Amino acid sequence: MKPIRIAIVGLGKVAHDQHVPAILANPDLEIAATASADGASIDGIPSYASLDALLAATLDVDAVALCTPPQVRYALATTAITRGLHVFLEKPPVATIGEAGALAEQAGAAGVTLFAAWHSRFASGVEPAKAWLADRKIRRTTVTWREDVRTWHPGQAWIWRTGGFGVFDPGINALSILTHILPGPIAFAAAELEIPANREAPIAARLALHDAAGAAIAVDFDWRQIGSETWDIAVETDAGTLLLSRGGSVLAWPDGMVEAADREYPAMYAHFAALVRGKNSNFDVEPLRLVVEALQDGTVIATDRFDD
Repeated sequence: MKPIRIAIVGLGKVAHDQHVPAILANPDLEIAATASADGASIDGIPSYASLDALLAATLDVDAVALCTPPQVRYALATTAITRGLHVFLEKPPVATIGEAGALAEQAGAAGVTLFAAWHSRFASGVEPAKAWLADRKIRRTTVTWREDVRTWHPGQAWIWRTGGFGVFDPGINALSILTHILPGPIAFAAAELEIPANREAPIAARLALHDAAGAAIAVDFDWRQIGSETWDIAVETDAGTLLLSRGGSVLAWPDGMVEAADREYPAMYAHFAALVRGKNSNFDVEPLRLVVEALQDGTVIATDRFDD
């Protein structure tokens, strides 16, 4: 069977570190070309300055992987869908819920695959956690997601701008796991957003949510933690406490422990290939909805300047 030929748009750090090796390792996929405004490229692969230039070259392309900042993904995805291409969207898939709804409608009308790629959902502990929690009574959930922005996003000015999400860029990973493992929808109640004097997006956030049964969910995001990261979700239930740590790759529960090597991006691309072959889409935007509600309705707390 002919490999699915993918064009990578936005060849930044995540694309180089995660997308490229995951595609190259999958025999069902092939990198057809890249497009990056900064001139980044891959040896031996056709490269262009923009998606429009790439498409004008009339290459044999079946799909695009959009790895740009979220502020520009909607326009790129619309262009790709118009050309009949399947679309893989790095998280967060777009900047607004309105854009998400419009893309879903466009992709459905065009008959192409649309995939919101929440990579943390593919961490090794996530599916076992979801299965174990399915028939438990949940009493309380606590999310602690803290890291050093200078380590993970050095010099990335776009992430501090409106639509760049700030600390919610990593925090949405936690929400993607949360909305997957907890039964039923999650509701937003309140948020506090700490925004530095010289930035547009928050450096820290605290959210109050609740699950479908009304159990409280306390969320703490912070970009100012020095040293080791804390990426934990603890769920207290009637059968004991479940703890997902290291971003979902380690699961500790009353039944024991699950830990495995990082396979998130290879697993995502295998899933994307299956979606394309099966003419299906997977475009859940619940994590984005919670972030948008927090940014729109949260209480802003001014904090000190932050320079990276």
